[in-house]
Amino acid sequence: MKIGLIGFGKAGKAVANVILQNTDFSLEWVLKNSPMPTIFSAAEFLGVNSEDQGLIYSLENITVDELLDMHPVDVIIDFSSTDSIFVYGKMAAERKVTIISAISHYGDVEKELLRELSEETTVFWSPNITLGVNYLMFASGLLKNIVPDVDIEVIEEHFKAKEGVSGTALKIAEKLDLEKENINSVRAGGIVGKHEVVFGFPYQTVRLVHESISREAFGNGALFAARELADKPKGLYNFEDILRPYFELKEG
Repeated sequence: MKIGLIGFGKAGKAVANVILQNTDFSLEWVLKNSPMPTIFSAAEFLGVNSEDQGLIYSLENITVDELLDMHPVDVIIDFSSTDSIFVYGKMAAERKVTIISAISHYGDVEKELLRELSEETTVFWSPNITLGVNYLMFASGLLKNIVPDVDIEVIEEHFKAKEGVSGTALKIAEKLDLEKENINSVRAGGIVGKHEVVFGFPYQTVRLVHESISREAFGNGALFAARELADKPKGLYNFEDILRPYFELKEG
């Protein structure tokens, strides 16, 4: 499966590293906003032994149309910025390229665009694309369905410079019908990301915890989504859509 990656910041580099080392996928190119002194490969930049082309391009030197014509891909994985979907979305959809977006915060305008694009191609969006945290959200929803009146608090921990409440914590709160006031934020050191859901029952508590040890976890989640979406018809998907079958009880 041929992959195009948009964004080459800390998360983008970690995702590229995972793709380059997975023989089921081929990183065809990386597209970033900032200029590049020369065109070279992601494998060379990251010091990874890989046969993937993975050429790094800048929007200053090439258009999305030109890039997709030169290097067609099956999937675009977006780890860039909120407004990037306006740069590549329609061109990808016209070519029936699957779009996987891992942008933390989208507004109503961006969400509406995702919906429109999903009428032409397969579109997936997850504010946190790690498989583990989405497992946590799904399991949390099941537990609340069993005991709807339980007390619930969400704790999110991130590196000291992270501003605002994490998009993942907001998504967990939305999933569990909680107010923003039920989210407790911790900012300290270089924590990559930790989310905990605390269920307070009489005489006992249940805690579901997910911690990202490395940003490479984003890459594993993105490739899991790419595999699961391979045979899906056009439409707008999230992690719950592709995880639900794994939680269904099998007969026999």
